[in-house]
Amino acid sequence: MNSETPNLDTSKTVDAPILAVTVYTDRARVTRRGTVALNGQEQELVLAGLPVTLQTESVRASGAGTVGVRLLAVGTERIYTTEPVAERVAQLSEEIQQLESQKQSIQDRLASLLLQRNFVQSLSETSVERFSQSLARQQVGLDETKALLNFVGQQYNELSDAIAQHEKQQHDLEKQLQARRRQLQQVLSPHAKESFSIVIAIEPSAAGNFELEVDYVVAQASWTPLYDLRVSGTGDRVNLSYLAEVEQNTGEDWTGVGLTLSTAKPGLGTLPPKLTPWYIDINAPGRIGGGMVRARMPRPAAPEQFILTADSMAYGGAPPSAAPVEYFEAETVVAEVSQEGGVVTFQLDGGSNIPSDGAPHKVTIFNDEYPSSNEYIAMPRLVSFAYLQASVTNPATGATLLPGKANIFRDNTFVGTTQLENVSPGQEFKVNLGIDEGLKIERDLVEQEVDKRFLGGQRRTTYAYRLGITNLRDRPVNLKLTEQLPVSRNEQIKVRLTRSNPQMQLGEMGMLEWSLTLPPQSKQELYYQFTVEHPPELTVFGLDI
Repeated sequence: MNSETPNLDTSKTVDAPILAVTVYTDRARVTRRGTVALNGQEQELVLAGLPVTLQTESVRASGAGTVGVRLLAVGTERIYTTEPVAERVAQLSEEIQQLESQKQSIQDRLASLLLQRNFVQSLSETSVERFSQSLARQQVGLDETKALLNFVGQQYNELSDAIAQHEKQQHDLEKQLQARRRQLQQVLSPHAKESFSIVIAIEPSAAGNFELEVDYVVAQASWTPLYDLRVSGTGDRVNLSYLAEVEQNTGEDWTGVGLTLSTAKPGLGTLPPKLTPWYIDINAPGRIGGGMVRARMPRPAAPEQFILTADSMAYGGAPPSAAPVEYFEAETVVAEVSQEGGVVTFQLDGGSNIPSDGAPHKVTIFNDEYPSSNEYIAMPRLVSFAYLQASVTNPATGATLLPGKANIFRDNTFVGTTQLENVSPGQEFKVNLGIDEGLKIERDLVEQEVDKRFLGGQRRTTYAYRLGITNLRDRPVNLKLTEQLPVSRNEQIKVRLTRSNPQMQLGEMGMLEWSLTLPPQSKQELYYQFTVEHPPELTVFGLDI
């Protein structure tokens, strides 16, 4: 048979659109299916126009139909063609222009938000100085000062949230732009278009319809987990959206396909790889002639992975015209793509659309409510705010949450991002939700006294702090409050905790931790006192009170 002009009686091209795709962390398995009418004389079926990312050793074929068919062997051909690119260039150029327009709009909005935030910050600095002077002269009251500070802080937080969202949109648009520009560069590159064809040697028993299914693995495809965590400051549930960002630049669009996401590591062998010599040489590029070249890979007469035994070569026989239609499974032996243990697989509904553009495309795996409990964390020595933290439990019947980025929303306001580690069913994980102004914390130094008597030849200085915590919420809250005493790095300097209320034992590295439950609209005070002793001739550094 002439490889450049296939015999139409013995070779048929099958129109087999993509039916399903399984995406792994570094590749994808594509399933195509199509029906062809056989006249009984065909020797091969051809699927043309497949991408160069196809891994030839991964191809397998199967099928069924109204006629018995034997699949003898599967091979691949590398095809070189030169095609017009004007239409594709125009399409990509238009998409790039639209994305650049969107990006410019976001940049303008971002610049406006930054200008507003800078103004609020400048107003805050100016107002603080002016109100400090007015307070000293008793020209304004504390309530007016507090109202201004609350207003400035609220405006600053709202503008910061909006800036973060616009920066994220800008980042996503930039990734899409880079992907389109890479595609345009590829289209404009002056080289022949390369593709694969899959050729399946067959022996039909008679004329009839045959439905062919072909699987193959392609490179340049991946997926990563992504989460949206929506938390209410008053509730005991967290809404978790389990998403996936799918990226593929395989050379073929996945349109209307059934999509499966898997953590399996498909392999084509069971033995570990071996190192081969690392050769270097001068570049000697080959030449490609004009027109179309069908560079067929030699097909072995009976490759081991496609051998059919004598027991499996019986024909199904053509059904009589009056008999009901009967389907026969195609006889074939092919290499299966292996999967490792501990695999997490997600089967999505059909109809997914993932173009081959290298840009991230989000798909939703599921959305569910997870039980959670809220706790406030405070470190008054560092900041005078309390941070809200949610402890979320992955139900025992839930799915494993794979490592990935999580976007956190609190009361529909974007708070920030965090990185989730692997969370098994039944396991708990923490989500930090940022500052909560529902708790007011004050820290005052109420004692700093140097003992004028040198007891045992030592100078003793006493320090005491009073902490005031006010719960402004209309519900009880749990608070974990941590204070810190200095830690001596010299054996001549002694630090001792002398009093605490509520009573507390000094922890490692000078830590004091209280776990409190504050009733609604209540206030509680904490107190602690410590001493620092050292020889009077020593000067102690680092004791910043």
